[in-house]
This record gives sequence, C-alpha cells and structure tokens, in this order.
Amino acid sequence: MAYDLEEQEQLDEFKAWWKQNGKMVTSLLVAVLVGYAAFQGWHLYQNKQSVEASTQYQELLVVDEKDLKIIQAKSAMLMESFSGTPYAGRAALFAAKANYQANEVKSAKAQLDWAIKNAKETSVSALSSLQLANILAEEKDFEGALKLLNASHDAGFDGLFADLKGDVLVSLGKNVEAKEAYQQALTKLEPKGKFRALTQQKLESLG
Repeated sequence: MAYDLEEQEQLDEFKAWWKQNGKMVTSLLVAVLVGYAAFQGWHLYQNKQSVEASTQYQELLVVDEKDLKIIQAKSAMLMESFSGTPYAGRAALFAAKANYQANEVKSAKAQLDWAIKNAKETSVSALSSLQLANILAEEKDFEGALKLLNASHDAGFDGLFADLKGDVLVSLGKNVEAKEAYQQALTKLEPKGKFRALTQQKLESLG
C-alpha cells in the first residue's frame, strides 16, 4: 500500500515518537491493567468476606444466650477475621450484652470499647458508647462516662446521649447542668417516643 508524502512524514514522526516513548506507554498500560485487575480482585474479596461474615453473624444471633462460650468464640472470630465488615461491630455489641447479663462485665466493657473504635456503622459505635457509659456510671466512674458521652457520635443518638449525661450529672450532684442536659435531650428525642416521657419526668423531679 503506497503512502503519499504527507502520510509518510506522519508515519515517520510516529515511529520516531514510539521509539522514544513506546516503553513508557507500554509500562503505563501494563500498570493500568494490573491496577484494574487488583481493583476487581479486591472487590471480589470484599464481597466474599461480606457474605461469609453475614452467614457467621446470623449463626451467632441464634445461639442460646446461656451458651456464653460459643457466643464469645463466634464473636471473637468475626471481630478478628471480618473486622472490615459491619458484622464485626454488631457481633461485638451482641457479645457485650451477653457477657454483661452473665456478669462478665470486664469482657463486656472490652467488646464495647472495641466496637466504639472499630465498628463500621456509626449507629453501632453510638450504641456501644451509650452502653459502656452506662456501665461506667454504674461503677461510679462518672468522669469516664461523661468523657464518652461528650465525644463525637452519630447525631441520631443525640437525645439518648443527653439523657444519660443528665443522669450522670445528677449522680455527681450537678443538678443545674443535669437540667440543661435533660432539656437538650427533650429537643432531640422523638415527640411521641417512650424515652421522652421518662426524660420529662426526670427534668420535673429536679424542680
């Protein structure tokens, strides 16, 4: 196939450019393909992890509450092997409840602390903070409880955080601050929710 003079010049220019830049272009293409393959592989791995974690979590939920060792083992496995999935945080919260009911308070606190720091869902982290703060308040560690309640959390739980903060402040004898906390809670709690009525009663009891 014959080329005219202009086409031949363009072909010669391309050959010269390719000779100078071909290796770099090839390397970039290979890097892009490898990156894409790695990206796809990672997503497949993540999906597989999520499905397996979901199965393990469903098995955890049907364990009898009295079978504490099984609950501890299954939750630990989820927390260690599937920490990148939402089910790990949920498992920690579930196990913490079982441990607390069995008077294994130290273990419950450890699992709640783990969930606060590692849960992928802000709702799970917030619930864990509330439960741990409540345990600390029961243990008279009011400053520790307040530290948790004052920390950043899912805004959807503002009412419950403020309500529990009011309880802690009452225990510290800080009734003025407690009233402010209860008042704040009332602005955040559901108008027709059961917690609002209890908070209102607590606020009225302070005069």
